[in-house]
Amino acid sequence: MTITNLVNRITSGLINPLIYLLFGIALLLFLWGIVQYVIGAQGNETKLKQGRQAMIWGIIGLFIMSSAWGIVRALCDFFFGSSGCPR
Repeated sequence: MTITNLVNRITSGLINPLIYLLFGIALLLFLWGIVQYVIGAQGNETKLKQGRQAMIWGIIGLFIMSSAWGIVRALCDFFFGSSGCPR
């Protein structure tokens, strides 16, 4: 087993599914924040504040997951070339 094969197996078997899972959780958090914000718009200030916080954290999570995926791809392309990374 070469180092390229090992990196491919780790990337495709561990990192990508983990990023997909965390991306989905961040998206659900953002959508839950939208629901809370809409409910809070009817006069409940606490729900409004909770919804705003959830949307902010959801956006931060989405940004971090997108960045992590980009960093992994950039490192893989840098060290192994474009043919050495699973897509």
